[in-house]
Amino acid sequence: MFNIKNHELYIDQVAVTSLAKKYGTPLYVYSENKIIEQLDTIKSAFLDKYPDTHAAFACKAFCTKYMCRLLEKEGFWLDVVSGGELYTAIKSDFPADRIEFNGNNKSDEELIMALDYGINRFVVDNASELYHLEKLCIDKSVKANVLFRITPEVSANTHDFISTGKKDSKFGIPLDDAILYPLIEAAIKSDVVHFLGFHFHVGSQLHESNTHLSALEVILKLILNTKERFNYTISDFNLGGGFGIKYTDADHPIALTEFIKPLMHRLDTFCASHEIKRPHVSMEPGRYIVGEAGIQLYTIGNIKVIPEVKTYASIDGGMTDNVRPGLYGAKYHALIANKADLEKDTLLDISGKCCESTDILIKGLSVPSPERGDILTVFSTGAYGYSMANNYNKLQIPAVVVVKADEHELIVRRQSYDEMIEREV
Repeated sequence: MFNIKNHELYIDQVAVTSLAKKYGTPLYVYSENKIIEQLDTIKSAFLDKYPDTHAAFACKAFCTKYMCRLLEKEGFWLDVVSGGELYTAIKSDFPADRIEFNGNNKSDEELIMALDYGINRFVVDNASELYHLEKLCIDKSVKANVLFRITPEVSANTHDFISTGKKDSKFGIPLDDAILYPLIEAAIKSDVVHFLGFHFHVGSQLHESNTHLSALEVILKLILNTKERFNYTISDFNLGGGFGIKYTDADHPIALTEFIKPLMHRLDTFCASHEIKRPHVSMEPGRYIVGEAGIQLYTIGNIKVIPEVKTYASIDGGMTDNVRPGLYGAKYHALIANKADLEKDTLLDISGKCCESTDILIKGLSVPSPERGDILTVFSTGAYGYSMANNYNKLQIPAVVVVKADEHELIVRRQSYDEMIEREV
């Protein structure tokens, strides 16, 4: 995906500095080949290996019409969590029967949009959502497939802000018999809701499978109890996502098969021993598909030297186009694209241009001696950069470019100042 020629960094076969010159900075850049490589890994490790499965891309990682069209072509599903993500899918002509709707507080407007489009399933996050969805189905004379998102009460080895399976999580139905089993019974008996099964998500950027396996044990117990209490065999199970990627040398992500193989083996063994048909199994990776496929480009501006303390290199973006370092201390690796293999003789803190002291993109980065106009390349920014971009300090949302071998195309144009204020009166 990356190589260096004459001190210049290339993504696929395109010089990074040429992209900065043509499209300006800050700029999001994606390698389509890398995205497809990740999709192919999911196919070989999961979809092709295990029958009756599907994978839904977690749109929150990177939701654009381009991405929806590519996923549709490759046979994947979409996991949406908002009306905006669903609307993007609809405008991309994404098939309704390959869309699932997640999220902890779906509005009436969002639920009605999803019902009208005829999406495949809703991941119900709490008791009140089930009863409200049921009412909307009755009002509209339609039916809905549902899975219950369960809070498995496991703690993932990741940042607390992206751990989602703990007992006190805002997500999911708690493991409380007085809440959970009456809800399961209501869904089974409903005339307008078809209860498919269970879902969990334990966290993001995970580098081990133990948490998934612990959560699976919770689901297996629910499968058995549902069968024994209600004589009902679930037909679907969603194991979530959260598979880790490499941001820096400190990250050691495991192969996807190391997540999937023990989970599927345990599920198959359990179902066989209890004479239960193994349910359809799905997953919802997001970061895993696009994270390492994306980079961000910035132009270095002012350089501030504080003798015997530190040196700052300021860039033309920051927490408006990548809020993750300021939000929860995410770490990244970067290099100067036009000095890609020169001696690294300077230690820098990369400073964003927002009026916030927390707007520091990278601390302690070793680079060749920086100059104004150098192009900084930050790696593994394909997930949650563009998705979380904002207009703080009235900064523009950057453009997005996709590279395909030696070609490149604009898939999201840079926001103009007029577009930034067009809704103001």
